[in-house]
Amino acid sequence: MQPYELSLAAAADAIGAGRLSPVELTDSVLARIEATEPVVSAYAARTAEVAREQAAAAAREIAAGRHRGPLHGIPMALKDLIDTAGVATASGSAVRAGRVPERDATVAARLKQAGAVLLGKAHTHEFAYGLTTPQTRNPWAPGRVPGGSSGGSAAAVAAGAAIFALGTDTGGSIRVPAALTGTVGLKPTYGTVPRDGVAALSWSLDHVGPITRTVRDAGLVLAAIADPGSDTPPGYGSDGSNGHGNRHGRGAHDATGEPDLRGVRVGVPADYFFDRVDPQVEAAVRTALDRMAALGATLVDVTIPLHRYLQAVHWGLMVPEATAYHATELGGAPELYGDEVRVLLEAGALLPAVDHIRAQRARTLMRREWERLLREVDLIAAPTVPATAALVGQQAFTWPDGTVEAVADAYVRFSSPANLTGLPALSLPVGADRDGLPIGMQLIGRPYGEAALLDAADAYERAFGPAPLADVAEPASRAVRPGRRDAQPA
Repeated sequence: MQPYELSLAAAADAIGAGRLSPVELTDSVLARIEATEPVVSAYAARTAEVAREQAAAAAREIAAGRHRGPLHGIPMALKDLIDTAGVATASGSAVRAGRVPERDATVAARLKQAGAVLLGKAHTHEFAYGLTTPQTRNPWAPGRVPGGSSGGSAAAVAAGAAIFALGTDTGGSIRVPAALTGTVGLKPTYGTVPRDGVAALSWSLDHVGPITRTVRDAGLVLAAIADPGSDTPPGYGSDGSNGHGNRHGRGAHDATGEPDLRGVRVGVPADYFFDRVDPQVEAAVRTALDRMAALGATLVDVTIPLHRYLQAVHWGLMVPEATAYHATELGGAPELYGDEVRVLLEAGALLPAVDHIRAQRARTLMRREWERLLREVDLIAAPTVPATAALVGQQAFTWPDGTVEAVADAYVRFSSPANLTGLPALSLPVGADRDGLPIGMQLIGRPYGEAALLDAADAYERAFGPAPLADVAEPASRAVRPGRRDAQPA
């Protein structure tokens, strides 16, 4: 096994034990980047020299007995929305081309303090306003999208071109690319991870979180970037527990250390999350649910509240907030925006303020209903996205019932509820379709219930194994696989 193939936890253990040097690990990942970037294009900017300097410094500190913790000497990527002092941060847009921040975003500063090694900035859909990341290709099949907007971050991790990465999530932009690339993506509870120094899409919906190879890795990164005492989202208890649960989780193993989900109540949606889903995706997720039951979990049928209004409320909040954030730059240089994003921003200026207020009121009602739902169960499990990775340039899915749905609308449909409610949500790989494209299952938990989500997901992963790294191949050999019905879900 090459060093770049190690998970964060395994690499940290090897570094801590003196079996691996941060320099050796970083050189291995940098070589992997050189090998995969011509196909994947995960990086907007690379900082190889910075990485080598930071890795050498980490090696010296560890040798001197100043080991900072599990992230010390671990190579990682940051989404190109996250400010880094002295390193260009353009948010994937010509509007901010050449912009070099003077200060680190708080999350970047915390990772630097933890000793992480910066490999570069990962591609994002322009200003995070999209679900495909057009600059980047899916490492599993380069003729397909990696998802977005954190597609560069997820593709880098899936390809072995970063040990971990940070992304942002406004309507699913961590979890969607995680599902499509076979990685783990965690969107923490709203407000848990600071967003200062991170370009906004929608202030009331934005989250920052990790994309990793394993569930344990996600927990290690979250511990480094989360605030020790975060504000509780409106409508929830001051202790973050909603008055009915342990925010620290219940553990996910028995006395012998074997994975154990006994006592965990898993809500299985009877509607919404299994509507208009690729049959292969549904089958993989239902198999994963059966596996959770085999580990002792109790499966409980639940009904998703107010689901008819989810998409309208999400857009009613996001669109005007995005336009407000971009008001100055849009007014000064609209021609520098890509057509897709500029049209959305211009449309936001036409939305009446009363509609935004109605959307806020509706979100409050949704939070209350999800609070009630999460008194009945410990977490909810469902598909992360309804279909696997679309072809590059594909505009829509055609579902078995004849319904035609835009790719972006399909990808955001199952992930946006956790943004609206501010609830923590995690996507983990649970299989692949007949062409080897990854399938993800989403777990949604109580506010500040990240530990419980991580426990449950870790138990599943330890019992059934993590997803492998993508076997990156030349585009001509894997862009379209024989026999695939590429325009529609199977």
